[in-house]
Amino acid sequence: MNWPIIIAALVFGYLCGSVPFGIILTRLAGAGDLRKIGSGNIGATNVLRTGRKGLAAATVVGDALKGTVAVVVSGLWGQEPALAAAVGAFLGHLFPVWLGFKGGKGFATFLGCLLGLKPLAALACAVIWLAVAFVSRYSSLSALVASALTPVVLWTMGELRMAIVFIVLATVLWWKHADNIRRLMARTEGRIGQKA
Repeated sequence: MNWPIIIAALVFGYLCGSVPFGIILTRLAGAGDLRKIGSGNIGATNVLRTGRKGLAAATVVGDALKGTVAVVVSGLWGQEPALAAAVGAFLGHLFPVWLGFKGGKGFATFLGCLLGLKPLAALACAVIWLAVAFVSRYSSLSALVASALTPVVLWTMGELRMAIVFIVLATVLWWKHADNIRRLMARTEGRIGQKA
């Protein structure tokens, strides 16, 4: 195992993941500071609460692709650096140094990393998210269900090492969604498209 390359991939992934597209795009569009809108989260769901669907879509793409880019570039040195970059990108989004380590919930970056590693698994994850979102209208519930099932999907595809990494990422994602889980249980969670 080439530790210098793995550590470099982890750091590269973190730097990619720490780019706060939600904040950058809303500021460029004159929509104000995203951290002072709705839930205060920097992700696409909160961007959607500004009423700017285009900005929300762009945020999803940006937050996903920063994970994909980190994984694909690091993957030129093998699967282990690619997995390290996925972990780094995910943690970078959740804990960006530029924002005092206060970032987003991570699902778009989770999906983007998966896209770079195993596109078919990413497609399955996205379909699960869409199905749950269509039925429930809860972005958080969709992310929780899709992330929990992703390791199962990877395991059925024979990607045991990848499945283990995504069990860890899904666990952290669930931890970051603790407040959402409480609101879901209390039936006070905001639905997709609900304005601030």
